[in-house]
Amino acid sequence: MILFHNDYCEGCHESILARLNLTNMEQTPGYGEDCYCRSAADKIRALCGREDLAVHFLVGGTQANLTVIDAALRPHQGVIGAASAHIHVHETGAVEATGHKVLAVPSTDGKLTASQVEQVVIEQRDSGAQEHMVLPKMVYISNPTELGTLYSLEELENLSAVCKRYGLYLFLDGARLGYGLQARENDVTLKDLARLCDVFYIGGTKVGALFGEAVVIGNLAIGEDFRYLIKQHGGMLAKGRLLGLQFDTLFTDDLYFQIAARANRMADQIRQTLEELNIPLLVPGTTNQIFPILPDWALTVLGKEFTFSEQERVDEKHRAVRFCTSWATTQENTDKLCAALKSVLG
Repeated sequence: MILFHNDYCEGCHESILARLNLTNMEQTPGYGEDCYCRSAADKIRALCGREDLAVHFLVGGTQANLTVIDAALRPHQGVIGAASAHIHVHETGAVEATGHKVLAVPSTDGKLTASQVEQVVIEQRDSGAQEHMVLPKMVYISNPTELGTLYSLEELENLSAVCKRYGLYLFLDGARLGYGLQARENDVTLKDLARLCDVFYIGGTKVGALFGEAVVIGNLAIGEDFRYLIKQHGGMLAKGRLLGLQFDTLFTDDLYFQIAARANRMADQIRQTLEELNIPLLVPGTTNQIFPILPDWALTVLGKEFTFSEQERVDEKHRAVRFCTSWATTQENTDKLCAALKSVLG
């Protein structure tokens, strides 16, 4: 079987593995207080153009999400997110387990708009029963979204503006951030994120690392005592240098951006093949996630050689599925999938 159902099937980029092996017997301080974590944090701050940013390394996305949200919110406050948001659908109620409600908003493309955020805030404020309802205090978005769509710079600026207007934190989940930053249609940079978001994170698990996410905090109100929350939520890795070393490698010689761009090129090849076959997509996109709508019989045939993720049923004979490339997707496997699509559907 050739796996196209996610972007973390493989281990890590060979440069990381080599460096982990090279430094294996080094003795360093624990809990992220080593030279590799410091070096990685400095590189991230330089790319973001802000020396005042706090950078913390956590093991995974769910852990990063619940730790950030719990650090930012008081017990009576909640976080606004799209109905398809990862924290709402795919994290087993992790945010709710910290005592904070996810305030889900309908979305057809995985994105939130500034007007939707404003509507949630106004409805709560003008309800006449404010103290009987969860108070919105944070906006959660992911870029790319669960549907592979991207926020434009204008959309992010509008979201940031409405958050500032109503005193909300803006939190961007960047589990797949590399693929978003390197997408053809993208006009957002790390400097933009550092300017517009109160907190965001740079995903490593899905973009070349064995594991790890780099949480970047620009708002001191969220950053205060953040290490205490990391520890309390079981995220303070004793061998923290393993995280720092991976990100230090990813942000050396633009490796992070190069491998993400390559994954997008593999995805573009698959998209082009689907376009040639007149196969519709659930949503358009230019990142590493592709969502074709295919007949059930074709999926049965393709499923004998390839894996993919179920997305949703479109009608009684067609389903939308997800094909996902990664930093490790080979040209050979991409060619095989494209050839199979042509053979089955051509």
